[in-house]
Amino acid sequence: MATKTKSRGVVVTMAGTGINLALGVLYTWSIFKGAIRQSIETGGSGAFNWEMASLNDPYAVCCLVFALSMIAAGKCQDIYGPRITAIIGGLFVGLGFIWISQSTAYLSWVLGFGVLVGIGIAFGYSSATPPAMKWFAPNKTGLIAGIVVSGFGLASVYIAPLATYLLDTWGLQSAMLFFGIAFMVVVSSLALLLINPPAGYKPAGFVCRRRTTDAHQKARVEFIEKEVPPQEMIKTPAFWLLWFLYFIGAGAGLMVIGSVAGMAKSSLGTNAFIAVAILAIGNAAGRVVAGSLSDKIGRAKTLAGIFVFQAALMFLAIPITKAGGADAVILVILATLIGFNYGANLALFPSFAKDLWGIKNFGVNYGLLFTAWGIGGFVMSKASQVIMTQTNTFATAFQTAGILLLTGACLTFAIKNEKEAKRKEIKKHLATVTA
Repeated sequence: MATKTKSRGVVVTMAGTGINLALGVLYTWSIFKGAIRQSIETGGSGAFNWEMASLNDPYAVCCLVFALSMIAAGKCQDIYGPRITAIIGGLFVGLGFIWISQSTAYLSWVLGFGVLVGIGIAFGYSSATPPAMKWFAPNKTGLIAGIVVSGFGLASVYIAPLATYLLDTWGLQSAMLFFGIAFMVVVSSLALLLINPPAGYKPAGFVCRRRTTDAHQKARVEFIEKEVPPQEMIKTPAFWLLWFLYFIGAGAGLMVIGSVAGMAKSSLGTNAFIAVAILAIGNAAGRVVAGSLSDKIGRAKTLAGIFVFQAALMFLAIPITKAGGADAVILVILATLIGFNYGANLALFPSFAKDLWGIKNFGVNYGLLFTAWGIGGFVMSKASQVIMTQTNTFATAFQTAGILLLTGACLTFAIKNEKEAKRKEIKKHLATVTA
């Protein structure tokens, strides 16, 4: 029976990861943006006719709508389950891409990619992680969350080169139509594999027993979930502290992800998609590594280290990107490390949410926290594009992000995670009673 339930948990985890592998097309926006820019510069019949300062708008709106829709999507997941929620997500993403495949108008792309795709990603993303975490013990929360969300970060590894190929052979409109149909089918199919554990289910390891020196005595450990409803959660200082930290971490990463292909263009030329794909590997690795590490040393310590590292990279990026023809290898390494640190946020904050507020209302609770991701992405990606257009450099944007990240690193020490403290206490206790 234990083997069967464990296998079911693995299937659900892999299905959730697969759904995120499709929805991670968001991180390939810089490839699409490059094609739109080229169309604007080339001109002619059927060409895009946008303002250069507006190139990031569909991406920024998508980030914002994605985040805001997570609240409704989380509620849908909590009430109707992950399967229905994921299917809704697949349909919206598919319709959004099909919509933009029929138009070059700015408003159509904002509505299609920004609104429809944003809603679809929210419903798909919100349905992938909760059921997977429910099948595994609390001390695996960070690892499982990291694995599932790693699919979202890893998506660009295949989507970036595929998109580049399709853009070169079919053109932008046909490529968008292909993605629309493909994502609708793939996400809806994988959704059928998502299932919550049966009522009363407790995963292996939920109750831990260790033999003491007395064979008839055992140290019994049980993790009791602290279930906090959303209306109470938003009244706590911890929620707003985490919200601000998520705004900083996500905004800094999304600012770079949305523009990395453009920054790499002068060094890599038509192979700029390589920087996007390799950044995605770092993005995915950061989610798994940070999630697993946070299970061992703590969420707050892991987040503080990530923020300091990310700040250092932001300051280092200033001279590298200002150089114009930056060395391709250095640029790719920088993009990979920034992606790694950004990805870590997407594993740590769901784990924080489960630790602090429980799993029963996880969909809505994390959806409310996730609004920080969207607002951070919207504000910082939009601001960086405007600054770049006016100054022809990302220096000011990188400086601001670096300062915010260092501020965030200091604030992480104010996070109080009672469940994490309890785990440490239990671990220490077991060490003293185990023969």
